[in-house]
Amino acid sequence: MGSMPEYDLLTTGQDESPRFSGGSCGYTRLDITDNDSVARLIDDFAPDVIINCAALTNVDQCEVNREACWNVNAVAVEHLAKCCLAKGIRLIQVSTDFVFDGASGPYKESARPNPINYYGRSKLAGENYARGAGTEKWAIVRTVLVYGAAENLSRSNFFLWVRDQLMAGKPIRVVNDQWRTPTYALDLANGIEQIIRYGRHGVFHVSGREYLTVHDFACQIAEALDLDRSLISATDSQTFKQTAARPAKTGFIILKAETELGYAPHSSSKAVEDLMHQLGNV
Repeated sequence: MGSMPEYDLLTTGQDESPRFSGGSCGYTRLDITDNDSVARLIDDFAPDVIINCAALTNVDQCEVNREACWNVNAVAVEHLAKCCLAKGIRLIQVSTDFVFDGASGPYKESARPNPINYYGRSKLAGENYARGAGTEKWAIVRTVLVYGAAENLSRSNFFLWVRDQLMAGKPIRVVNDQWRTPTYALDLANGIEQIIRYGRHGVFHVSGREYLTVHDFACQIAEALDLDRSLISATDSQTFKQTAARPAKTGFIILKAETELGYAPHSSSKAVEDLMHQLGNV
């Protein structure tokens, strides 16, 4: 989106300076939980649209540090929505498959949320607050297991973790009883841009099309990168001692995004090929 000249884009983050170089967008440091700073920046920049990607997403840490989780994922969104309502700004809130319990995925937008961990509860609260931005002035974009590559990422993702471990010759254990529709970050960005471009509102499921286990996805990555698949062993989620429960079968049905937005995600093999070019592996 930063390369599209029709948008005047201001990005924000916790760092003093941006982690990216180039691009046509500006950058300023912002703490999303500092209401005064948020309101001041909105006044100064006067945006037509705010895309809220800020979140605490470490599921186990959210289970333990509940106050911090709630402040970022729910309270900050409530304040953003109030600012948007007062100024007539459209709010696009990025959310997650973890608002569902995983009993009957893949899910349509109309499915009833029922989060089974604190992270999911905080993100569902954020969704509900985002709806306060005003009639037809909000959109909620739920996504699933986002992966990609960029310079200076503040945290890794599943694709990079699998690549790095296998390149180092380290064996990994990956769950084979959790089903997802993994999402290439570029596809998610394109889906959000299409919501802006077409002036859509409401809830949209924006993910990949392929419904597979996390283990199968790891094996796909290994094969696409020509790494040693035998280093990947399957395990089930009962083996892992994790603080927060994970939903078993989430993943999305993306027909609404495909028909209303013209959303067309990469296949996972094409996405990995694209990433190989970005990472200089081709």
